[in-house]
Amino acid sequence: RDLHSFPTRRSSDLLQVMTSSTNHKILRKAIFPVAGLGSRFLPATKASPKEMMPVVDKPLIQYAVEEAVSAGITEMIFVTGRAKRAIADHFDKAYELEHQLEKSGKRELLEIAQGVVPKGVSCTYIRQTEALGLGHAVLTAAHLIGDEPFAVLLADDLIHCEVSALKQMAEQHNFYGSSVVAVQQVSGAAISAYGVISGVQQGDRLYLLDGIVEKPKVKDAPSDMGVTGRYIFSPQIFEHLRALKPGAGGEYQLTDAIQMLLMQEQVIAYEFHGTRYDCGSKLGLLRANIELGLEHPEIGNELRVFLKNELFQKLQ
Repeated sequence: RDLHSFPTRRSSDLLQVMTSSTNHKILRKAIFPVAGLGSRFLPATKASPKEMMPVVDKPLIQYAVEEAVSAGITEMIFVTGRAKRAIADHFDKAYELEHQLEKSGKRELLEIAQGVVPKGVSCTYIRQTEALGLGHAVLTAAHLIGDEPFAVLLADDLIHCEVSALKQMAEQHNFYGSSVVAVQQVSGAAISAYGVISGVQQGDRLYLLDGIVEKPKVKDAPSDMGVTGRYIFSPQIFEHLRALKPGAGGEYQLTDAIQMLLMQEQVIAYEFHGTRYDCGSKLGLLRANIELGLEHPEIGNELRVFLKNELFQKLQ
């Protein structure tokens, strides 16, 4: 949708710091839209969700949940679709597996199995009955969010960093009391695959939004900062999601609701520290497996030797 079809915030506006915590609620809920078909990974995703694709020894969805936990979130809400039962099974208690591991004295493996969902963390599952886009998926969970701020994490985006991307964003949210979208610099023609922000830089890695447009042509892109799969929203986003009209393909675009939200309240974009792997693509998933594999304490050294001594020779 054309950026100019929406009103925009004045670019001269300055970012306001939250001065009172009276009405500021703690961030404790996160939505994981996991209803997509994962068709780019067929046939692997014919019977298994794309979010269960492994990176080394953990599925993508577990990386996303661990990131949410690191930011203090305790309520995980999964918006699922058909053939997504494996996600619920993964975060459920596996009585038979745990019994066998305990019986065999495999305490380390038992702790791994039991630690998939940390204590004090709950998981809720709700079905998105129609594939009507990311905005519709988020709206599907509105009744479980209520009047609280919440995060949205797309498991396709694996972000690897010392301090998790969502925790970095939560710090900005807590300080400014604002909705936050994660962004990164995108070069060349790739910008047309992203939601792209316009706004005024307010500090290191921080921007006050005055507009956002979904997948612009390169010549029309308002900046080179693309939105990635991490968001923190105030509950006011739901009123704008309800007011949306379907766009291309009959889908309800989250980007359109963000554009409407920033006319009601300040919305900030944060360029996180860390490396993002686009695991919605085959190459991105392979890259994540290699680079995180190199850091893995169990296989890192052997993988490094293989890459240097064997794989490198095959590339000559």
